[in-house]
Amino acid sequence: MYRKKLPIGIQSFREIREEHYYYVDKTPLALRLINQGKYYFLSRPRRFGKSLLLDTLAELFEGNKPLFQGLYADEHWDWQRKSPVIRISFGGGVLRNRQELDLKIDELLSVNQAALSITCQQISAAGRFAELIRQAHAATGERVVVLVDEYDKPMLDNLSHPEIAKEVQDGLRNLYSVIKDMDAHIRFAILTGVSKFSNVSLFSGLNNLNDITVDAHYSALCGYTDTDIDTVFAPELAGLDREQIRFWYNGYNWSGESVYNPFDVLLLFDKRQFKPYWFETSTPTFLVNLLTQRGFFTPDLARRQTSMELLSTVNIEHINSDALLFQTGYLTLHKVEEVLTGMWVYTLGYPNHEVETSLNSALLSGYGVDGQKAFMNRLKLLQLLKAADCAGLKDLFSAFFDSIPHEWYRNNPIAHYDGHYASVFYSYFAALGLPIILEDTSNQGRIDMTVHFAGQIYLFEFKVVELSAQGRAIQQLKDKNYADKYRTEGEPIHLIGVEFSREQRCVVGFAVESL
Repeated sequence: MYRKKLPIGIQSFREIREEHYYYVDKTPLALRLINQGKYYFLSRPRRFGKSLLLDTLAELFEGNKPLFQGLYADEHWDWQRKSPVIRISFGGGVLRNRQELDLKIDELLSVNQAALSITCQQISAAGRFAELIRQAHAATGERVVVLVDEYDKPMLDNLSHPEIAKEVQDGLRNLYSVIKDMDAHIRFAILTGVSKFSNVSLFSGLNNLNDITVDAHYSALCGYTDTDIDTVFAPELAGLDREQIRFWYNGYNWSGESVYNPFDVLLLFDKRQFKPYWFETSTPTFLVNLLTQRGFFTPDLARRQTSMELLSTVNIEHINSDALLFQTGYLTLHKVEEVLTGMWVYTLGYPNHEVETSLNSALLSGYGVDGQKAFMNRLKLLQLLKAADCAGLKDLFSAFFDSIPHEWYRNNPIAHYDGHYASVFYSYFAALGLPIILEDTSNQGRIDMTVHFAGQIYLFEFKVVELSAQGRAIQQLKDKNYADKYRTEGEPIHLIGVEFSREQRCVVGFAVESL
C-alpha cells in the first residue's frame, strides 16, 4: 500500500495538501458548521488539530478550490463566493503581562491589515479591529470571517499569577467584544482554545457564541476516529497491534464519537513504538500542584461526576479541578445522563491508557516522591505482582511512603488528608496501567480496590488507624466475604488489609490472607 508523509506538527492545510501528506477530511463537518450557524466557540486540548481546522476554514472561505480536490467540499461548496478572512492566533510565545499582550495584538492587527491591503486610522486595539472588519467588508463587498486560535493562551500562561491574568483577561475581552458589535459586517466567526473562561468575565461582551465543545455532532471535529485510522491510515497499520493502538490512544469523547489525539497517532506511526507522546510534550506542573494542594483524592480521577455548569467554565479566582482536568484533556466524558428533565450528569474518567499511567506518574512527584525512586518502586511492584509475592509487597508498600521526605509533609496541606495515603497507593498501581476496579461492588458492600493481574486477584482495604481500630482492614475483607465474588474464577485470591498512620506518616499495618 502507498504510504504518504505523516503531517507531524504541521498546521498548514495548504502544505498538507500540496506536499501530499495524509489528511483526514473534516470538510463535511466544516460545511455543516458554516451552514447551520454564524458564531461558535470550541474547546479542545492542546495538539488536537484546532489550528489545522481554522486554517482549513480560512482556505475554504478564501476560495482556494485546488486544495480541496477530492474532498467533500470540492463538490459541496460555493467556490464563486470568497470572503475576507481575519486570523488571530495567540499560540506562539508566552505573554507575561498586559503590556506584552497589547504589543502582540498590535502585531496581529498589522499583519491582517497588510494581508487585506487595508490601512486603519484608529489607534486603540478595539478601534483598529472594528475598523479592519468594516473596511474589509467595504473593500470586497463580502462580510468578514474572523478566526481566533488559542484565544485563552495569554491567560493560561499567567494562571499562577491571578492579578496579571485578570489584566490580560481585560485586554482580551476588550478585543473580543468587537466581534459582537460588528455583527452586520461578519459572515462567520469561531474562537478556539483549551479552556472556557467564565461568562461573567471574558465572554460577558460576547454572549452570542454557540459553544459546540460537547455537541455530539462535532465530537469528531478535531481528532481521528476509528474509521479514519482504518481507512486513511491503513498503510501505516502493518506490524502494529490494532487493539493496542485503541487501548493506548483512543477514548477522547465530547458526547459523540470518540477520537484519537492526532499527535499520538502520527508519532506512533513514525516511531513504531507505544509511548506517551502527547503527555510528554508538556508536563502538567500547574495541574499537579493544584491537585496536590487541594488534597485531591486521586482514585476519583477514574470516575468523577459533575454538571456542565461546573465543567464548561474556568474562573481565574477559583479554578474548578474537574473543569481544568476535562478541558486540558486529562479526563473525558464517559457517560451523559439526564437524571431529571433538564438536569444532566456528566461522568468523567481517563480517556485512555496513556493518560492514566502518565498522569499518575506525574502526580507521584506532587506527593514529594523522588522521580527515580518512584520509577524503581513501580518496577519492583510489577515484578512482585507477577510473582504473587505478597510478603515482598509489604516491604514495598512501606517504601512508598518512606521515599517521601519529611520536609514535604511539613509544607503540604495534603499530608493532613486521610485520602492522601490511599491516593499515593492508588497512583502507583494506576501509573503501571494495571486493571483496577475502585469501590468494587459485592452483595456485602464495596471493596476499596481490586487488582486482577497475572492470574492473581488482589482485594485491598485501606484504613487509617487514628480513625479505625488496628486490624480492622483485613477483618472487614473477611467479615464481608468479599472474596466470594471471585471464587468461581478459579484464580488465587489475596485479601490485603493496609493500615496507615497519619501521625507516623507510614504504613503501620499490613495483613495478607491468601485463598
